[in-house]
Amino acid sequence: MPPRRPSMLVTNLANRDPGSSQTVILEELRRVILSGGAPPGTPIPVDDVAEHFGVSRIPIRESLKTLIGEGLVDHRANAGYTVARLTVDELEELYLVRGVLESAAHSVAITLADEADDARAREAYEALDRSVLEDDLTAYHRESRNFHLALASPCRMQRLLHMFESAWNITEPVQPMSQVGTPERLRLHLGHRDMLAAFLARDAAALKAATDRHNEQLDTVIAALPTDTGIFRDTPG
Repeated sequence: MPPRRPSMLVTNLANRDPGSSQTVILEELRRVILSGGAPPGTPIPVDDVAEHFGVSRIPIRESLKTLIGEGLVDHRANAGYTVARLTVDELEELYLVRGVLESAAHSVAITLADEADDARAREAYEALDRSVLEDDLTAYHRESRNFHLALASPCRMQRLLHMFESAWNITEPVQPMSQVGTPERLRLHLGHRDMLAAFLARDAAALKAATDRHNEQLDTVIAALPTDTGIFRDTPG
């Protein structure tokens, strides 16, 4: 019998310290899923993950229980644990939720932002810009998230920001930018430039207009994603 192929998720786990704490395990599992290192539908073999971290199954299952609550992992009695899959309609719904929460955050953030927030926004944009120039898709997803959070965070509304990040995290394993061409990513990135300029100018109307345009482009991208790759579920769970 040929040797069993390791799970893509296990292959991408970085921390191998024996006896890792549950916090370390949870953070590493979350990192791999959010980075696209384990696409939706990827099996999560509990025994293999436990062996990787040098622990029993208990902290692995507890970590997976947390990730189920975050919408990042699914569990079926006869199929075990997998990276959560969404339907296309659910993905579109979450992008709508993201947009509404982001606009609410911006409306307050632009009135409270200070020079330190401006510096963080510029730094986040520069990191995102480098990822675009280097055509680094993994970095693009990471830095895009950081940029959007940099513009939203000055609202100082922690519950709203938590909901915004939670909605963003659930969509992140799909990695939609890895499924579109470079010209489309460049067009989307122009929207980031316009958002930053409006934020720095404290122009609320311009920021809303730029963000709305950007989100409309995102909606078009999501609607055009291929549905035969196995990363989407056919029916709601």
